[in-house]
Amino acid sequence: MNIKIPIKSLSRLSWMVALLMSGIVFLIQLHDKRGDQIMLYTGMTAFTVTSIAYFNIYLLVVLVKKYELNSYRFKLYRYLFSFLGSAFVYLVIWPVVIYKFTHGIWVYYDSLLVVTFISGSLLLNALLLMLHNTVLLYTVKVHADMEFSRLQASHAEAANLLLKQQIHPHFLFNALNTVKALYHTDLESGDTYLVHLARFLRASVYTHTAKVARLDQELVILDDYLQMQKIRFGAGLQCKINLPEQSLTNFYLPSFSLQPLLENAIKHNELTEQCPLFVTIAQHNDRIVIANNLQRKSIKTDSTNSGLANLAERYRLLSGDQVDIEEKENQFSVSIKLLSDEHSNHRR
Repeated sequence: MNIKIPIKSLSRLSWMVALLMSGIVFLIQLHDKRGDQIMLYTGMTAFTVTSIAYFNIYLLVVLVKKYELNSYRFKLYRYLFSFLGSAFVYLVIWPVVIYKFTHGIWVYYDSLLVVTFISGSLLLNALLLMLHNTVLLYTVKVHADMEFSRLQASHAEAANLLLKQQIHPHFLFNALNTVKALYHTDLESGDTYLVHLARFLRASVYTHTAKVARLDQELVILDDYLQMQKIRFGAGLQCKINLPEQSLTNFYLPSFSLQPLLENAIKHNELTEQCPLFVTIAQHNDRIVIANNLQRKSIKTDSTNSGLANLAERYRLLSGDQVDIEEKENQFSVSIKLLSDEHSNHRR
């Protein structure tokens, strides 16, 4: 796991510990009324703690370039050199300062005092390591959360693309069959159908990887599909679109979302000139509602389940919202929420 050491956070934490420790020493010296030694011991405490802390930070930076953060060697070398370094800092700074600024006693001759210095260095270093590890653990957690979020986004994008790809073969199979039939019965209608089919497929390729499309762009795609279906069904298909002009350029939908809804209505209902299918597309507050009268086909057709369920899954992956489906006695409607930001991930 390639993680950058949070040097600034570790430095701030180290300064806080240095100020806290030196403050404690200052109060102790003040309580013991050692006026001539207050500043000396307070300053040396701050300097010692800061030195050990920055040595640990430097050690982290050096070791992380050679070993993985959670590897055995990283931990072994870090703790070994950290405790040795802290003891070295204590045994260099404090005895020299005491010898020079107090009574001129060379404390290395006092074995008990040397052991006290070493024990103090180990306790201080253990505290610093514990605090530094807390910062490192938080950094690792943030890094892992970001990686997880990126994986989730990649998974959602891949799933969205896969679901979109499932639509096109099904549609293309039906379209080619229609073209074949038209060229046997009505050549002019077949040419017109091909023009709309070419535009529809061109738009499909253009928006192949797009997650969302502006509402007016979706309507262009829908219109080509609608004109193809009107050639097939004539007066048996009636579609009314009533959307505010300002919404067309200000709102977005998952790309290729309106066409599957119209296709779903056509697929499951009877369409005849005597009993036409009426489809309305309108905006209600912040949602688009696609509704049609119910006149179920008496003979069920084979379904690939790539229409409404497909759109509902893509919408869930993209925005986290649900596709609302309502079926009454004589009407079937689907409602999807308009998206206001093209570049947002749309998830709350």
